[in-house]
Amino acid sequence: MNYFVYIATNRNRTLYTGVTNDLVRRQAEHADGRSGFTAKYRIDRIVYFEDFESIHDAIDREKQIKGYRRSKKIALIEAMTPTWKDGEAVVL
Repeated sequence: MNYFVYIATNRNRTLYTGVTNDLVRRQAEHADGRSGFTAKYRIDRIVYFEDFESIHDAIDREKQIKGYRRSKKIALIEAMTPTWKDGEAVVL
């Protein structure tokens, strides 16, 4: 099973970092507004992700990214999804 660390956003570019084992399902949940913070802020698109085989590695990376300054998170996003549009994130 693979695990994903991802950064999701909204049209105002509010950032949310999370972990999931099903990126497609999680994207649908965000788009449908089915979770707390992401529903409140209308986080609806995944603009960055990384793939891990270990849940422990994924959680460690999530914590690392959450500790980054906003500018560093934006640099990660723009390397993968320069337009910040959903569905345009590409595997590096």
